[in-house]
Amino acid sequence: MSGSVPNGDADGGVRGSRANLPARRAPRFASVVLDVDSTLSGVEGIDWLAAQRGPEMAARISALTDRAMRGEITLESVYGERLKMIAPTRREIDALGQRYVAAIAPGAAEAVGALRDAGVAIAVVSGGLREAIIPLAKLIGAEGDALRAVSVRFDAQGQYAGYDERSPLATQQGKAQVVRELALGAPVLGVGDGATDLAMRPAVAAFGAFTGFARREPVVRAADFTIESFAQLEALVLG
Repeated sequence: MSGSVPNGDADGGVRGSRANLPARRAPRFASVVLDVDSTLSGVEGIDWLAAQRGPEMAARISALTDRAMRGEITLESVYGERLKMIAPTRREIDALGQRYVAAIAPGAAEAVGALRDAGVAIAVVSGGLREAIIPLAKLIGAEGDALRAVSVRFDAQGQYAGYDERSPLATQQGKAQVVRELALGAPVLGVGDGATDLAMRPAVAAFGAFTGFARREPVVRAADFTIESFAQLEALVLG
C-alpha cells in the first residue's frame, strides 16, 4: 500500500523532542537508488530529443514514452525504435546533458548531500542515455560505477550510430537486475516515477513513487511510499 512521508518525525514524535535525543538514529535505509527522468530531473530525455525534430515527432515519441511509463507497453518494444526515429547527434546529447542539470529537482543536490553525510550510499539507475546523464550524476556525486544507464554510440562525424542493445536498462524489467548487480548495502530504497522504476521492487527493501514531476497512478498504488519532493525523501531516509 502506498503511503506518503509523514509531516512530523518518522518515529511519530514531536519535532522539538529531537533536542532531548543524544544522537541521530541510524538512517532507515543504507542505500538509495534514484531514477533520473522525471525524478532526479524534470526532463524526459527522449522527449526532449524528439522535440528537436519538431512537434509532430515530439507528440509521437511522448505518447510512446508515456505508455511505457504507465506499463501499457514494454520499454523494449519502443526503445530502439524511438532512438532510430530521432537519431540524436553527439551535439544534441551534450545539450541534453546541460538541460538535465538545469532542470534538477528542487532540493535534490542538498538532499543527496545530506544522505551521503549520513553514510547512505547513492546510486543512479536510468533507462536514459548515459552520456547525457553524466553531468547530472557528477553534480550529485554519483560517478563511475554508481551511475548505470544506456550507452549511445556515434560515428566520427558525431552522428547517431546505435545504442547498447545488450543493456538490461533498455528493457521493462531490467532495473531489478542492475540493482542486484550493484550489491548495495541493505536495506535499499528504490525511487522513481514510472513502471520501469517500479520493476526494481523485487530487488529492494521498499519502493517510493516520486510524484514531484509526474504522478502515474498505477505506480503510486503499487509503491510502499509516495514521495513528492527530495525534502520528503531526506525525511523518509533519515527520520
